[in-house]
Amino acid sequence: MSKKILILAETIDVNGSSAGKARQAFIKSLKEQNFKLKIYHFSHKKIVIDNVHTILVKENKLDINYFLSRSQRVFQRLTKTNISKFLENLFGFSFTFKNDANSMAKALKVENTEDYDLIITLSKGASYRAHYTLLMLPQWQNKWLAYIHDPYPFHWYPSPYEWNEAGHLQKEKFFLEVANSAKWLGYPSKSLSQWMGQFHDVFIEKAVILPHQMPSSSLIKKTYLPNFFEKDKFTVLHAGNLLKQRNPFPLIEAWQIFLRNLPEAANNSQLLLVGSSSYHQPKLSTTCNAIPSIYISNGAMHYNQVRLMETKASANIILEAVSEISPFLPAKFPNLVQANRPIIHLGPKNSESRSLLGENYKYAANAGDVQGIVSLLNIMYTEWKNSPFKFNLNRSDLELYFSSLKMAHTINDL
Repeated sequence: MSKKILILAETIDVNGSSAGKARQAFIKSLKEQNFKLKIYHFSHKKIVIDNVHTILVKENKLDINYFLSRSQRVFQRLTKTNISKFLENLFGFSFTFKNDANSMAKALKVENTEDYDLIITLSKGASYRAHYTLLMLPQWQNKWLAYIHDPYPFHWYPSPYEWNEAGHLQKEKFFLEVANSAKWLGYPSKSLSQWMGQFHDVFIEKAVILPHQMPSSSLIKKTYLPNFFEKDKFTVLHAGNLLKQRNPFPLIEAWQIFLRNLPEAANNSQLLLVGSSSYHQPKLSTTCNAIPSIYISNGAMHYNQVRLMETKASANIILEAVSEISPFLPAKFPNLVQANRPIIHLGPKNSESRSLLGENYKYAANAGDVQGIVSLLNIMYTEWKNSPFKFNLNRSDLELYFSSLKMAHTINDL
């Protein structure tokens, strides 16, 4: 008999954030394995997923926190004084955060715990509102799988992510309460569970590894390649947010050296940087606009169009920070496995990505190693030129690892 699963997700909007993409792929994988699902989500707009019951949680405008959050906005607009950090240091969380969590808690109160085998909370970014909600509903906690997609709080991130957000002590207390209250703690990567385990044993003791899932490929057939994408060229694509810690300039320097060293590639290659890059602006645009073979997008593009580009690129890049360790599983990793194009991993050896690709994976270098990146571009270009139609990733082991079948086995074993 199929298990019945209730999911509380902060977003399932694939065009809103990488979290929305990952959450929807997760839900569709569960549906593919015939779990009975009901999804409550706080995406701020109606989202339809075929054959899945989705319910949009609406903001509760009668909650005291709603009144306080709007009062704060008015005060800040009139006084031109931002008091957000002061309030979060005082209370741990914003009034908006608490109102959103209270709105989700109110929505779930119509549900009977006996009707479900499992409840999963899926959050986004540094929010974890869905997890905060379940702390207010103890009747669900013996069936609760709290999914931890990234380290939390921010001051628990590895170097060079040197973040210490307002109210960090209250946030740490909150997350330890989540860890102690939930029946299971889900992680997209084993490395992340081990990283979190250094802060408290419970993060390891309750760990369940549920990798990000490969999305459905049906929708990309209904889209088209943008004009800047020249499919007959050696096309190297980085799609994703270029955060402060994801420095693209060593890659750009390596690209220029690669073209200088191999003149025949100069008119036959393109490097595409697609996604938000505001932290590195205006220097990034100024640099890239002076190099004809590099294209940089003006912000994010439609999800399905990006996925189509990933399937048509010669190679796709995963760019991580220059660091000693990277416990993150990039949300796009399973998409790139599905696209079946070679992956260029620019990141530390001690990382989840490198662990999955394999210790001896040849298209890999440290993100700051310019000469290392030049070498792998030379190798890839030659291999692509010699056999462009056989230049594939071909990793059936990773396809299985990210499959809905494997995830179903993990959940059924709980």
